[in-house]
Amino acid sequence: MSTDSNAWRYCGSQIKLWRTGAGVAREALADEAGYGLEYVKSMENGRRKPTLRLLQVADQLCCAGGKIVAAQEFLKPDAHPERSQEFLALEKDAIAFSSYEPLLIPGLLQTREYAHALISDSCPPLDDETVEERVAGRIKRQTALTERKVVAFSFVLYEAVLRTVVGSRETMTEQFEQLLKWHELRNMTIQVLPYGRAYGVALNGAIALLETVDHERYAYVEGPETSVLYADGDKASSLATSHGMIRMHALSPEESAEFIRKVAEEL
Repeated sequence: MSTDSNAWRYCGSQIKLWRTGAGVAREALADEAGYGLEYVKSMENGRRKPTLRLLQVADQLCCAGGKIVAAQEFLKPDAHPERSQEFLALEKDAIAFSSYEPLLIPGLLQTREYAHALISDSCPPLDDETVEERVAGRIKRQTALTERKVVAFSFVLYEAVLRTVVGSRETMTEQFEQLLKWHELRNMTIQVLPYGRAYGVALNGAIALLETVDHERYAYVEGPETSVLYADGDKASSLATSHGMIRMHALSPEESAEFIRKVAEEL
C-alpha cells in the first residue's frame, strides 16, 4: 500500500473518531460540508483523500480546536513517486552522476513546462495537487547542478529523446534552449547518441549511475510501473559497462550541442 493511501486512511479514521466521540452523525457532517453521504464515508474509510473542506467542517462541528485540520499536513502528496525515493535520497549526496535516457529528457534537465506536460499526462491521471508537487519536486532537484559545482554530471541522450515532442513545439524549443545552457556548465557533460549507433545496448532502457561520498556505487533502472536500485555488484557493474559503451558511441559534447541546435531548427 502506498504512503498516500496510508495517510488517507489515518486522516479518515481521525475524522471518524472525533465525529463519533462528539456525537456528530455522518449525515450531519455531510450536510454541513455539502457532500454526499457516500462521499464522506469513502473519505472516512480512506478510499478517497479527505478534502480540506471536510477537515475544516469536521473540526468545527467536533470542537477539535484545530486538531483535525492539522491532519492536512499528512495529506500533502509526495514530491516524487515512492519507488524512486531511495535513489533520489542517494542522489542528493552523490559526488558523481551519470545517466543514459533513450526516450525522454532526464528529470534533472527538464524545464518546468516539459515536466508539467509529462506528469499531467500520467496514466492513471493524478490530481492537480499531486501534479504540482511532482513538478516542483523535479525542478527543485536541479539546484544540485548549479550549487554543487564539484559534482560531475554526465548525460547521454538518444536521438529519439530530441525527436519526441512533449507538450508543444514551444515547450520543446524552450527545452532545447535549456539544454544548451546546461551544456555551458563546467561540471556538466551532455552528449547525444544518434540513431544507428550502439543498437545492442541503446534500446535496452534508461540507466542512471551514481557514486556516493563513501565511494559506494549504485545503478538505477526505472520503468513505467517499477524501478530497481542495484548496489555495487555484478548487476551494477554490468549496467556501468553498458553505459560506458553507449557513451563511447555518442557524439562529443561540442558535436552534441550542434546536433541539438540542428534539431531545434527543424521543429
